[in-house]
Amino acid sequence: MLQDTQTIRYYQHLTDALVDLWNRGYRFDDLRMYLDGYLAALKHSNAIEVYLIHRLEEEAMRYLRDPSNFEVMPMPEPEADYY
Repeated sequence: MLQDTQTIRYYQHLTDALVDLWNRGYRFDDLRMYLDGYLAALKHSNAIEVYLIHRLEEEAMRYLRDPSNFEVMPMPEPEADYY
């Protein structure tokens, strides 16, 4: 579980980007490559501590493996106006 505020922000940004890429038509191999590149950039930039990057990687992989995060959500049907 992530507790550092900066790491949580990176996690939120990363998961939003993964869902956006999925909705654009990219698949799991592409998402995994994006995740690897994102983590490599964090390591290279020294933005957060290395142990926090490892925790972020674990949580992001858990998010990526959960198929419910990438399901297509049905749009609610509009209600008919009876006025």
